[in-house]
Amino acid sequence: MKTYRHICIIFLVLFLVISFSSVNAATNKNGTVAAQFLKIGAGARAMGMAGAVVAIPEDPYALYWNPAIITTIHRPTLSGSHTQWFADIRHEFFSFILPVNNSSAVGFQVIILTMDDMEITTVDQPHGTGEFFGASDLAIGASYGIRVTDFFALGFTGKYIQQSIYNENAGTFALDIGSILNVPFYGLRLGMNFSNFGGKLQLDGRDLTREFDLNPNNTLNVGVESRLKTEPWELPVNFRVGVSMDMVGDQQNFFNSEMNRFTLSIDGNHPTDGDEFLAFGAEYAFRDILMLRGGYRLNRDVEKLFYGIGLNVPMTGAGFTFDYALASFDELDYIHIFSGSISF
Repeated sequence: MKTYRHICIIFLVLFLVISFSSVNAATNKNGTVAAQFLKIGAGARAMGMAGAVVAIPEDPYALYWNPAIITTIHRPTLSGSHTQWFADIRHEFFSFILPVNNSSAVGFQVIILTMDDMEITTVDQPHGTGEFFGASDLAIGASYGIRVTDFFALGFTGKYIQQSIYNENAGTFALDIGSILNVPFYGLRLGMNFSNFGGKLQLDGRDLTREFDLNPNNTLNVGVESRLKTEPWELPVNFRVGVSMDMVGDQQNFFNSEMNRFTLSIDGNHPTDGDEFLAFGAEYAFRDILMLRGGYRLNRDVEKLFYGIGLNVPMTGAGFTFDYALASFDELDYIHIFSGSISF
């Protein structure tokens, strides 16, 4: 019991600290890290709730948000998500979660960001040379979650991250650490996740090798081979802590109902390359078949309002879910997220 109280106190202190700093922070470090695609949320359920899901259980996209949550998934689950981003940019997320026993699970994830090829331009040919180049991002990860006690679970994710543009590539490794705590107070849950802690990305490739002429005015001079230098860039590290509670449900909630469930959640985010912000999410479920969701982010310039809908289709020996989310980015228009999962 003493250990339980200590864990609760730690979670509450961390949550209060990051929540306070989220509202009062003034530092802006936008554009100071690489691998921005790692900040694009995965799963329409989570995005429909503005990403306030670090303490939401039974989410197959928890490999992205909090690897400790995979301990709440008790059947093998295969998931996929597609996000149609701006400027024809496409974001894909695939995952597979496999319970090992009643207290642990493993998971695997792949994140892919692609876009249409772009035409090469030069100073002499500003309208295009007729040649094209591509750019893409990739992250591959493996996770392990374990329930340390009946009320506390930990999760770890190791992943390889790569960014490519034309003939240049940059790669490094990173680590995510997450935890979730169940509090015996009307189903209160506390979650925490530290993501993208690892090395730096530095582009390297054959296009960085150039010929350099020390004296271009001397026609007899022979150029020498040189190498352009690129700088290493850090990853977008983020610390996230949040709470969630089923206000209405069939367990020991504030209001008991066998047909309805209503969940509220709030997350505080502390990114290394930008202002801290709060995310608020809500989900209503009718018989856990039809879900309606909404969310709002505080202290963000354009990404504020989020909406979503979900359908859970139970089948004999299996289950299928389909989710859709819509996010408003003001002048940048809307983004659409589609996701589905099957458990068996």
